[in-house]
Amino acid sequence: MHCERIKNASLPFINVLVRKSFKRLPTTMEWGRFRKYARRMRELHEMGTPDPLPPKVISVLRPHAIDEPLLPNLGLLYLSGVTWFIPFISLLLSPRTTTIHLVFPPSDNFVMTIAATVTAFPTLCPNLQVISLRALPRDPLITAAVSKMLLATNRNTLQKFLVDSPLTHEANEVILKLSTLCSLSVVIDRETSLSSMSLPNLTEVEITSDEGDWPRLFHGATLGRLDFVAFSFSPQSKEIGDFLQAFERVALTSSAQNTLSVFRLSTPPSWNLNFSRLLPFTQLVDLKVESPCKDGCSSKVDDDMIIDISRAMPKLRELTLGDEPCGDSTTGVTAKGLMALALHCPDLRYLCIHFQVASLSVSPTSPGVIHNAEPTTPWTSSGLTILKAGEIPVPEESALTVALTLLRIFPRIDTIDFIDGGWEEVEGAIRLSRRIPNYSGKHHPLITC
Repeated sequence: MHCERIKNASLPFINVLVRKSFKRLPTTMEWGRFRKYARRMRELHEMGTPDPLPPKVISVLRPHAIDEPLLPNLGLLYLSGVTWFIPFISLLLSPRTTTIHLVFPPSDNFVMTIAATVTAFPTLCPNLQVISLRALPRDPLITAAVSKMLLATNRNTLQKFLVDSPLTHEANEVILKLSTLCSLSVVIDRETSLSSMSLPNLTEVEITSDEGDWPRLFHGATLGRLDFVAFSFSPQSKEIGDFLQAFERVALTSSAQNTLSVFRLSTPPSWNLNFSRLLPFTQLVDLKVESPCKDGCSSKVDDDMIIDISRAMPKLRELTLGDEPCGDSTTGVTAKGLMALALHCPDLRYLCIHFQVASLSVSPTSPGVIHNAEPTTPWTSSGLTILKAGEIPVPEESALTVALTLLRIFPRIDTIDFIDGGWEEVEGAIRLSRRIPNYSGKHHPLITC
């Protein structure tokens, strides 16, 4: 047996075995050495390691895990996309394990094995605090197994339940009334029967819906200081009326208006969203609404809407509206809207919206702009560093003008995430201008001194 130890940089007392291979059966001395190091392990992290674990390894290790878990002091298990580890998971867990985070590979070949493994969690780990099972196959066997696991889990210790699978009616009733829960991720399908949530300590909720009756979760709900909300709808979902209106109506019955800092939404491209419904949530720091451009541009955000958002949410640090900007340069926000964001949201660091490059060749008008200022003086003190341009084209002859205008609106910008090659010249001009501290700008067509 080959055993490799790695010291964790932040927790030097943790030893992590990251590779295991058998050339032959381990001797008694080698097995004793393995046990010595295995008892020291507190965390195990594996992310898509390509080396497979041969079935014969499991057959050798399994008998040694009967009297004592292979990792008897393991507190946290994190596996992501490791197909060969699935049959091995139950051998690693121990009564000391409180956190299980698994991201399953995209395959339906392990449904029965996954179901059997998940069902065993409460027995192997009687004091679980965090259960995170991502990318689970959609299958009745998985639904039954996850529900059975939840019903058998210690409800006095469970704090986070993040599982990508629908639950049975009985399991839903339990998870929606669990007073210890602070973080919840649920999947709602057409057959899901729901009642309102009674979760006084809940701060984070994530809902994946296939047109289920999700608003029922919030009607008359008892919630804690809700900080994080994420909705994701499948591409096949039909629009549920005015979705954001429904969310606004049910969320305002709780304290979410004053506590919500993160709102994320992923919808099919056909949905028409009214962003004004989000304006009451003035404490938002991260607003992300993804609606892909498919069969035409999906962006409905204009200057008026972006100005309203910037004024209502001055604490924004990240803003995404509309997903990856497409190549339709005639839609989106103009320099006027960008200026409003820079003025009203000085802490904004990341921006992903459709915008019109042509507008950056015309000086934006705003009460905050001083046109007779020194040419090198930025118009704002915005902290934006990353702008996502996507497929938005920029003409080669406009690259310098666009670069200088962006620098004056967003003086700290240093990264433009783009697909269209024209932005290479813009980035180059931005870097060059920063090397010329005494640049006068008198030939810049936007500057009026």
